[in-house]
Amino acid sequence: MMPDSISMTFWGVRGSIACPGPDTARFGGNTSCVEVRCGGHTLIFDAGSGLRGLGEALAGKMDEIDLFLSHLHIDHLIGLPFFQPAFEPGRRLRLWAAGLEEAGGLRAAIGCYMSFPLFPIGLDALHANITFNDFTRGETLTPRPGLTLRTAALDHPGGATGYRLEFGGRAICYITDTAMSPETMPAILALARGADCLVMDATYTDAELVQFAGWGHASWQQNVAFANAAAVKTLCLFHHAPEHDDAAMDRIAQEADRARRGTIVAHEGLSLTF
Repeated sequence: MMPDSISMTFWGVRGSIACPGPDTARFGGNTSCVEVRCGGHTLIFDAGSGLRGLGEALAGKMDEIDLFLSHLHIDHLIGLPFFQPAFEPGRRLRLWAAGLEEAGGLRAAIGCYMSFPLFPIGLDALHANITFNDFTRGETLTPRPGLTLRTAALDHPGGATGYRLEFGGRAICYITDTAMSPETMPAILALARGADCLVMDATYTDAELVQFAGWGHASWQQNVAFANAAAVKTLCLFHHAPEHDDAAMDRIAQEADRARRGTIVAHEGLSLTF
């Protein structure tokens, strides 16, 4: 990597529920988790089931980690209690999330998940130096020197957060779990404008979208239109429906490339550098 470049690795690309099996082996069955490296910094977006494999890869490496959560629906959080660095004494792990005031904040919300009768261990079993950072959607975050994260509210039941990471003159956007509603569209268009890469919720096709009105997701065709409107350089489809097996994902990839040349369909293990 060049010192001012940004690299991304996808450890989980599914939405709603993990769906491992022979029919999803090529694209992967783990839920949302994206590792980002820039300037020696390690950032993670979402803690789905893919976080377990990432944790194994990071085990014993004492770099600091910032983990940004789009929201706390279980498919985006289920990997956290299985994240090996969270159990390593001396490791610094910073967690970030917005919109959890009614739950008592991020620490209380995760503590609720990791408690009886939902889970056998609590937060006290995590021996890393963990900080819980609550913020307001729309706020700009500066978690490390040279890193800027702009945020925006998404249209998803219970709320969700979109992120724009800016580093070294480059920008990537992580916008998952959102419907394309008139209320949120101006803010997320501004968030994505001119980004080098947009990773976006492409759960459904246009034909399927009608069945799932109000579920807070988008279609890949909507992603293409959005990326064009925002003048994004590279579109990366993400958060695939568990019902979409490898054959379905192949068809989507072919159609999406015809609609917007260079569109990428994320799969587990994919690495991109900008």
